[in-house]
Amino acid sequence: MITQESKDNAGVVILSTHTEAENAVKELQRAGFDMKKLSIVGKDYHTEEHVIGYYNAGDRMGFWGKQGAFWGGLWGILLGSAFFFIPGIGPIVVAGPLVSAILAGLQGAVMVGGLSAIGAAFYSIGIPKDSILKYETALKSENYIVLLHGSPDELTRAKDILKNMGHEVQLHSI
Repeated sequence: MITQESKDNAGVVILSTHTEAENAVKELQRAGFDMKKLSIVGKDYHTEEHVIGYYNAGDRMGFWGKQGAFWGGLWGILLGSAFFFIPGIGPIVVAGPLVSAILAGLQGAVMVGGLSAIGAAFYSIGIPKDSILKYETALKSENYIVLLHGSPDELTRAKDILKNMGHEVQLHSI
């Protein structure tokens, strides 16, 4: 679980397509980034094909919808997954340790003024509120968020890998 006490930093990258997100995650995996420290958030908000199902049975997970193969592939790599309907954002799928932060916020009714459940989860791990608003807007615009957690050295290495792929990573000291 991601906690503020971890003394790690966070890196966030906004990606515009599921292909970019999948390639970024796979490249980080090839480079040896700890997949237990990576989360991805995105939505499939196309009117002609909504999510019609999600399940988690032991180590096997399934998702039906337009991007089922994309999410199914990531669930094999990342720790934890969930489907949420977030008012103001819509249906999102989350894979990785951020799931625990969202659940903790929902179960504890910890909402931070004006933020969605996903925003409150980002806030609970130390992401500044002004950055959270940018990330929520990106999700509303059907982008994908990849959240990395780690030491400054781990995040610098990950940032370099993603920069070489043409992506900008915002680092946050938490």
